[in-house]
Parts: sequence; structure tokens; C-alpha cells
Amino acid sequence: MGPNSQALKHRSSHDTEREFGGSLGAICIPILLPLTVLFLISVSRSPEASLLQFPPPLPSTNQLWDSLAPVLLVGWMSLHACLYLLPLGKVSEGLVLRDGKRLKYPINGFHGLCISGVLLLLLLMLGAPLGYLFELLLPLAVCAIGVSFLLSVYLYVRSFWAPHHALALGGNTGNPLYDFFIGRELNPRIGNFDLKYFCELRPGLIGWVVINLGMMMKEVELRGSPSLAMILVNCFQLLYVADALWNEEAVLTTMDIVHDGFGFMLVFGDLAWVPFTYGLQAAFLVVHPQALSSLGAAAIITLNGIGYYIFRKSNSQKNQFRRDPTHPSVARLETIATATGKRLLVSGWWGLVRHPNYLGDLLMALAWSLPCGFSHLLPYFYVVYFTVLLIHREARDEKQCRAKYGLAWDTYCRRVPYRIFPYIY
Repeated sequence: MGPNSQALKHRSSHDTEREFGGSLGAICIPILLPLTVLFLISVSRSPEASLLQFPPPLPSTNQLWDSLAPVLLVGWMSLHACLYLLPLGKVSEGLVLRDGKRLKYPINGFHGLCISGVLLLLLLMLGAPLGYLFELLLPLAVCAIGVSFLLSVYLYVRSFWAPHHALALGGNTGNPLYDFFIGRELNPRIGNFDLKYFCELRPGLIGWVVINLGMMMKEVELRGSPSLAMILVNCFQLLYVADALWNEEAVLTTMDIVHDGFGFMLVFGDLAWVPFTYGLQAAFLVVHPQALSSLGAAAIITLNGIGYYIFRKSNSQKNQFRRDPTHPSVARLETIATATGKRLLVSGWWGLVRHPNYLGDLLMALAWSLPCGFSHLLPYFYVVYFTVLLIHREARDEKQCRAKYGLAWDTYCRRVPYRIFPYIY
């Protein structure tokens, strides 16, 4: 490769279009999002639980720190690092990288969930006060935020020893703040231990379920038994996490693994944002119990079931088509040829809207919030946030697909005009 082509390669990596507000976003988001996590937890525990309360319920220094929190967090992550390394389940290959290689990944996250469940049952049988997790929410969140920053700094520094082909296309802009935020290295590994893949589905996602269980046990301490609303929230979100881990192999083709570098954005999202904001409904119910009728519960269960059905069926159809387009379940579906040699589905679930999995995801998100009633906006934070997130994610995906598939993508968009919501958006 000559000097001109090297210069072109260098320039193209630095001229990559920046996302999430570019440099300004890279400065503001790592400050605002951690504060948002602490704010939301504090509000969920306050009697008013009002997002508009001013001044907001600021926690004291004593509420932000407990020496038990870092011990639990480090122990939890160490446990799942060990479970990750166990020779359980199968090993799958990821997509082809720019250097022509495929990385191997252990598909054993569901085993990790089951082993975690057994350990939690043993702790409950031994009388461990899992309800104390309610008091530890803020200190645990503070520790998770701290770990996110430390890990992000490590990832940024080590990326300068990575070969150029191992860097994410959008994370090598030359702007230190932006590259730290978005992530320079695509698949950082220590030996065969893939840091991004580990964080994506293990400690944070399973930790979310454990925190929910702690909130339910706190409710048992306070009121003698868990409420129907708390049981529904725990069951819905456990199903979601179990489904993600049961279908762990599908994450190998997602934008997070294939496209995004591993920087503060994903680290913080995996380790702090998901476990401490996705389960706000359970934390809210501890302080603000809600009565739920049998009819209301049945309607909410039905909504969650519809959402889950759309989510799982559409994702399974897409993954089956990617693995084997000749499989009987997808072979008869109508497709559009592209210049890359790949084909785009324009029938089945993917002929309904361009992202039917997002539609199912949002219906489930609404079902998680409805058990909390309508007296407060806080339990619906996740629905609002997730709607904005998925619309933004869809726009990113749209831009990438248009660049990748060209005219074929324009044809697909004419055939499937709605992005997420049929006849709406």
C-alpha cells in the first residue's frame, strides 16, 4: 500500500461523521447520564416521586457510600467473569472482521443466569437480607459509575497498542474526548476474554434481575408479602433477560458488537444505566405500593405477551434468515437483491415495519410500567427513554443501510414505508 493510500485511509478515519452530538455530546453525556442515574434512584425513593420536584431530593454523602457496595460489585463481576470462562455451552463465531478473521465467543450466558439463580436461592434459604439491596441502590450505582469510568480509561489507553484494523470505524477520529466516549477499539480482549461481549449481557443484565429481586424482598420485609404489581414487574423483566441470554448468539450480529467501539458509551450503558434505570418500577413500588385488580393484571399480561411474541418472532425470523436463507421457515419469504450479494426481507414480520422487534420491545416496556398505576410519571421514564433510544438507533441503522445497500435500500423503504409503528412512524 503506497503513501497516498495510507494518507487516504488515515484521513477517512478522522473525517468519520460523529454521532451523539459529536464533541459536545462526548463532554456532556458522561457527566449528565451518571447524574441522571443518581437522580432517578433518589426520586424513586422519595415520598413525592416527582420528576419535576424542585429542589430535587438530593442524597446525603452517607446515602451515596457504603463500604459493602464495592465489595458486592467487585465480587459480582468476578463471579460472572469466572462463569464466562467455564467450559459450558457451545462456542460460536462472530461476523467476518476487516482482517478476514472471525472471533470466537462462548455462548453460556444463560448458564450464568441459572447458576446465579441457584446461588440466590441458597442465600435466601440461609436468611441473607436481600432486601438490603434497596438501601444499597445509591452506593452500588456510585460504584458502578466509578467502575465504568475506570474501565473506559483502560480501554482508551490500551487501544493505542491495537492494530489499525482492530479499531472501530467511527471511534478513531483523533478527538480524545469523542474517541474515549464512543470507543476506539472494536473488540478489546485480554487473551480470549472479550471485554465488550462480557459486559453486554452478563453482570449488568443479570444484575438488573437481582436488584429487582432485592426490591421484592424489601417489600416482603415491609408488608409481609409481595404485591401483584411487584410480581408482574419481576416476572416480565426476568423473562426479558432470560430471553436475551437464551438467544445470546443473536447479539453477535447486533450494531453494538459489529459496529460500535467499546468506550464509555457502551461501558456505562452496560454496567450502570441498564441495571439501575431499567428496573426503576420495582424500586418505585417499594415506597409507592399499587393495588392492581385481576382484570387489570390480565390486560397487562396480555399486552406484555403480545409485545414479547412480536419481539421474539421477528428477531428469530431475522436471525434464521441470516444464518440460513434456504431454511423452510424463511425460504418462501419475498426478498430484494442488493449489490453486496445479500438480500433484504420484504415480507413476513419485516414486511410489516422495518423494525418489528423495536415495536415488540416498546409494547413490553409499556407493560412493565402499567403495574405502577398512573399517579406518577417516574415509572414511565423507561418507556419514554426507550422510545427516544430506539428512534435514534433506527436512524443510525437507516444511515448505515442506505450507505451499504444504496438503491436496493430505497426500494425496500418504498415497499416497507413505516419504520417502527405501523401507519404512524
